Amino acid sequence: MKISTKGRYGLRLMMTLAEHYGRGPVSADTIADEQAISGAYVRLLAAGLKTAGLLRAVRGPSGGYELAGAPSQITAYDVVVALEGPIAPAACAPDPSSCPRSERCAAHEVWHEVEKAISDVLRKFTVQELAQRQRELLSEALSFCI
Repeated sequence: MKISTKGRYGLRLMMTLAEHYGRGPVSADTIADEQAISGAYVRLLAAGLKTAGLLRAVRGPSGGYELAGAPSQITAYDVVVALEGPIAPAACAPDPSSCPRSERCAAHEVWHEVEKAISDVLRKFTVQELAQRQRELLSEALSFCI
């Protein structure tokens, strides 16, 4: 299974909003600049995240986007599923009834375990934790010794 740019860039967008959490809306252009994503793609991703209830759009001259909840309560899983759909390497993994063989199929067990493992890992990380780690990585990259 491969996460597309929607899932990857959407997570980066949410990390930016987590970084700005509590300071008002962040414009699409600011997000685009900080994450090196086009403004049009930011707006497309934001629409999907808004539909999922993960962010709010604020209109007006000082408008933009902000998280709909605390960044400590939004996981990478929430973001990826909102933009990519269910984490499923095969149709039978989330819905055994989609395949008449799933109850007697060893491969079904594999697909179910793969789905569970990916979901568990994505649920371990909140956008708050990822934003914090991003700050640390940028700080490490900027510090050097002579």
